[in-house]
Amino acid sequence: MLGFLGVLFFIFGLLGSIALHEIGHLVPAKKFGVRVSQYMVGFGPTLWSRTRGETEYGVKAIPMGGYIRMIGMYPPSNNPQRKRGPFAELIEDSREMSLEEIQPGEQHRTFYSLSIPKKLIVMFSGPFMNFIIACVLFTVSLSVIGYMAPTTTVAQTLPCVPTVTDQSGELLSDGTCGAGSVSPASSIGLKAGDTIVAVDNHKVTSWTQLGDVLADLGGHTVPITFSRNGEEISRSVTIGSAYDLQSTDGSPRGFIGLSPTRAPHRESISAVGPFMWADVRASTAALGHFPVAVYDLGRTLMTNGPRNPNGPVGVIGVGRITDQIASQDSVPLSNKIGSLLMMLAGLNLFLFLFNLVPILPLDGGHMAGAMFEGIRRFVARLRGISPLPGPTDTARLLPLTYVVAIVMIVSSLLVAVADIIKPITLG
Repeated sequence: MLGFLGVLFFIFGLLGSIALHEIGHLVPAKKFGVRVSQYMVGFGPTLWSRTRGETEYGVKAIPMGGYIRMIGMYPPSNNPQRKRGPFAELIEDSREMSLEEIQPGEQHRTFYSLSIPKKLIVMFSGPFMNFIIACVLFTVSLSVIGYMAPTTTVAQTLPCVPTVTDQSGELLSDGTCGAGSVSPASSIGLKAGDTIVAVDNHKVTSWTQLGDVLADLGGHTVPITFSRNGEEISRSVTIGSAYDLQSTDGSPRGFIGLSPTRAPHRESISAVGPFMWADVRASTAALGHFPVAVYDLGRTLMTNGPRNPNGPVGVIGVGRITDQIASQDSVPLSNKIGSLLMMLAGLNLFLFLFNLVPILPLDGGHMAGAMFEGIRRFVARLRGISPLPGPTDTARLLPLTYVVAIVMIVSSLLVAVADIIKPITLG
């Protein structure tokens, strides 16, 4: 039951994020006098709609985005003579449909008639709304609700050092580690309840510090100091090297073979900014790697290889993970809510960055068109050209826009198939 409620929580959170994104576009557009004929959450068939004033507000069947319909997205052509060719026909037909929405005397209420700063504000305000949502949700999750953070106290130890061929780290049926070796934690007798105090004479007070110290110590013999029943014990051991299959290069890392206990922890509000900045860097890297990641995912589906748990995940996959988070009996309800808020916050931060990519049909594409218009006018002023160039004719980019849209749809379908037949699971 909690899993179902968790999925509902995510779905409504996603719809709310989409709705607020579009409100981010709607409010400044109306403020600047642009007539907005539609405000829709979702795509496809309309499930519900109501007309208020000059705008139809509604919800559509496919919750994969949303849009507002502003009149005059494409300016009139400088060359009214109809051109031939399939691409030219597509451009002109779309332009005519856009211009047909403009009623007599409404030319000043079109999007293309806005000044460059106003165009940028209208298009940026949608993604910026996602950024604001992410800030609020990260703050609530990290600083108000908190989370179960790993500590330096041992929950359990692993008998063996994992290898590329055996990631379990468990003993074989004959009671040995087989081709692997006994884990450092087992060899020095670490057990549940012990607390790591120092490694290689470096004091450690957090799980992150412990990982940082161990990272480059694979193969080195160093002292490990731990506390047991109030007594500090120090023993030397050779740090193992385990291969993390989630890393991109499969490089070895220092490993001692223990899992931590977890304790409630709240971050200070000042820590939210650095946390979000780290997420921004990770999301930006993921965006740059996305085409390769989708290709690798397709190859995985064709070859029946293992799915990369750090690869693309769609709405179905996130829904599965949401269900797993909400269904964990050992996790307090407040921490489940915090984890779901973190997922929703991360999604909004990703949407903020994704929508700024300067290609149509994304918001960043329209912003790039406005900035190009500004550059042309600036150069024209420097050269004393009059009249100044008109609005950027984004209609000419429609063929490329359709290609990008098709690629996005195909990628989404591919990820959806992977989420169904090779789902990613927690842990």
